Amino acid sequence: MALIDEEHITNEDAFQRACASLVGGVNSPVRSFAAVGGVPFFVAGGHGSYLTDVEGRRYLDYIQSYGAIIHGHGNPVVLSALTEAARQGTTFGAPTLGEVELAEMIQQKVSGVDLVRLTSSGTEATMTALRLARGVTNRSKIVKFEGCYHGHSDALLAASGSGVASLGLPASVGVAPNAVADTIVVPYNELPPIDETVAAVIVEPVAANMGLVPAQSGFLQELRSLTEQSGALLIFDEVITGFRVAEGGASALYGVTPDLWCFGKIIGGGLPVGAVAGPHHLMNHLAPTGSVYQAGTLSGNPLATAAGSAALRLLNTASYRMLTGRAEQLAFGLTKVIEEADLAVQVQRVESLLGIFFADEPVTNYRQAVASVERGIYPYFFHAMLKRGIALAPGPYEVLFPGLAHSVDDVDKTIDVASAAAAEARERWRRAG
Repeated sequence: MALIDEEHITNEDAFQRACASLVGGVNSPVRSFAAVGGVPFFVAGGHGSYLTDVEGRRYLDYIQSYGAIIHGHGNPVVLSALTEAARQGTTFGAPTLGEVELAEMIQQKVSGVDLVRLTSSGTEATMTALRLARGVTNRSKIVKFEGCYHGHSDALLAASGSGVASLGLPASVGVAPNAVADTIVVPYNELPPIDETVAAVIVEPVAANMGLVPAQSGFLQELRSLTEQSGALLIFDEVITGFRVAEGGASALYGVTPDLWCFGKIIGGGLPVGAVAGPHHLMNHLAPTGSVYQAGTLSGNPLATAAGSAALRLLNTASYRMLTGRAEQLAFGLTKVIEEADLAVQVQRVESLLGIFFADEPVTNYRQAVASVERGIYPYFFHAMLKRGIALAPGPYEVLFPGLAHSVDDVDKTIDVASAAAAEARERWRRAG
């Protein structure tokens, strides 16, 4: 196949070329435009709060690598740490001080964490946490919540959010029935029955894969009580919320200490990473000190740990004040201009995380989120924003990630653009309806 002249390439050219070598032209379904229609833009580079595509168009970016970026694209401190680490080598298959440093930072920032096991992805982290829970409790069943996405491992794909929901999949073909036979799925924000057969309850303390759905008052606290009474472990999937909603993550924000944490995204500074963390008496069941096996050739990769440590060092109390302030300003402004366009909307926010639902009432669970999405407004709003230079996720079940690189002017621009985009979306939706 002849190579395309990259100086004159279009997004359409890039997508056709990608489809010839990549399944569906993408390496993750959430990057596909299947849920909104059209051709994805291909990124040539990013700086701060902006992306530039192969055609030279700039977009104010609220995807931020689905939350892996908090300081903006190409942060000089993170890049410097990454460059210095790369000069020493990219992977060794042996311990490094860099992975120790990252683990120590997680220990220091999250109350209740004694030990950490680094992995290469959030999916690996949740898989490991479940295996550990089953090994410790000698029980088989797990409880998860509708619309919560915990990675693409077989047992956790039942009633998942994120790309699974965007593509309209109940789970996934290829998952054997016995793989989910021990998975109990219950509505988010409802307390599940937990008996002596349940090894663990895994939950997003802020549901951020079905749009943004906050935990209702008392939900996490009651979940903690129920698991303690039954002997099941409580696992917080903080792959998204960890070090974003508060310095100590959602467990610090809500004052609830789980038995195990799963982290990812921010702790890699933009590189692939995951982590399981918890107290000594649980974590020491992992090999080599215990009999629950987990391994990974690239776990604790020196580039990822260097970038992640640099990203975490940059975060402080002032960072979280700024993040929350930007998000609050954005949520208020978006609500105002979308409602002025005569569209019902719920812009739901927890600290610096936002979700947009075109709904009449606040959304508290997955079924309500689905009902909102099925109204069909989001694709019109998405494209109206995109053509005006604002990049939202190409799926209605994702969230917005305003970060530290987003300025007050960026937020004002977004609100201004959203006013025209909402009016256009309303007209196109009504004509189609």
